[in-house]
Amino acid sequence: MEPVVRTLILQRFRSVRSAMVSFDNPTFLVGRNGSGKSNLLDAFAFLAEAMVSPLQAVFDRRGGISVVRSRIPGGHHPPKLGVAVVLGAMNGETQSGRYAFEIRALPNYGFEVLREQCRVVSRDGRRAWFDRVRGKFDSNVKGLDPSLEAASLGLPVVGGDARFAPVLRALAGMRTYAIEPAKLREMRDPDAGVSLRRDGGNAASVLQEVERRAREADVERICEVLGTIVPHTVAVHPKKHGNKLSLEFQQEWGEDRKRVRFDAFSMSDGTLRAVGLLTAVYQNPAPSVLAVEEPEATIHPGALGAVLDLLRHASRGMQVIVSTHSPEVLDEEWIQDNHLRIVDWQEGATRVAPVSEASRRALQEHLMGAGELLRSNALDPEPLFQDAADLKEGGLFEDVAA
Repeated sequence: MEPVVRTLILQRFRSVRSAMVSFDNPTFLVGRNGSGKSNLLDAFAFLAEAMVSPLQAVFDRRGGISVVRSRIPGGHHPPKLGVAVVLGAMNGETQSGRYAFEIRALPNYGFEVLREQCRVVSRDGRRAWFDRVRGKFDSNVKGLDPSLEAASLGLPVVGGDARFAPVLRALAGMRTYAIEPAKLREMRDPDAGVSLRRDGGNAASVLQEVERRAREADVERICEVLGTIVPHTVAVHPKKHGNKLSLEFQQEWGEDRKRVRFDAFSMSDGTLRAVGLLTAVYQNPAPSVLAVEEPEATIHPGALGAVLDLLRHASRGMQVIVSTHSPEVLDEEWIQDNHLRIVDWQEGATRVAPVSEASRRALQEHLMGAGELLRSNALDPEPLFQDAADLKEGGLFEDVAA
């Protein structure tokens, strides 16, 4: 599947001073601990949350705008942060799209939206756009005149219009996961099960919804993949405990198919993380973008091939982005230079770049695989000549009326 998000542009977002990152599908963000991989993935979570929650709440969940806005070491701290995404085709409804906003911090933890812009090109080539600059709203869509507060984004409101709805749905449908096995061990109150939480804590509800919809092929596939990751484990199902819900696992072994059942609190971290990844992939509706932090954590290296196969399979129906610092994850032969982005910490900020020409040549000529290059400390980024000052407002916004 072609990537939904073709390019992500960030200005002063968390540890990213400025970046313009292009994506393939799947894409692996490779970098050391502390390089800023999680901050980069949080841009997707931030965008998704901002489409369905008040902007104030999105900042508050991260400690306020002062935490989200990047600070330049030893110099002036510009009060603005900006995010833009260049979008490809969305569910067959559009050819392309683009969305961007810039926010300025105000005293006493306040903020205001300085500018917001959206452009959509439909399948038949028709364009719809809006451009909001310091409270003034302009659009080529007649009759579109929303009442917007200075501290609120306009797309969640304007997205009710059919022409802008595909962009709103694509952004709101992005999901970022850092699976926490401890959360999957807990008995939880059941929920609708239509969206897996970031930590995977409601996996039992998601599995219950998959079963309720009688998606037998998905249930069988979940159990099949789980069995390749965790030997002898043949099934996982939701289990009711009064008004609570948990996970129950079934294991079989021997010629006479001896069988035993375990509750989630008896299972290993690796098993529970695998279930979290499986429910993330098979939840319904499927995410537009599935971003996963370090899927290799607590999973045996011998099982990583099955995890990578799962994510590669998922990329046929959604965009997949994975952060990692594990050579074992990158050992798959199908991972080439176009799938890799190097995340590095330089001069107090996160930088993101494609692999260097030397690394690209080694991969293309099959001299070394990506995992071997990483083990050898030879998976290098392209030199970055673009400084924060080079990526000005023109990088965020375009002339939509042209």
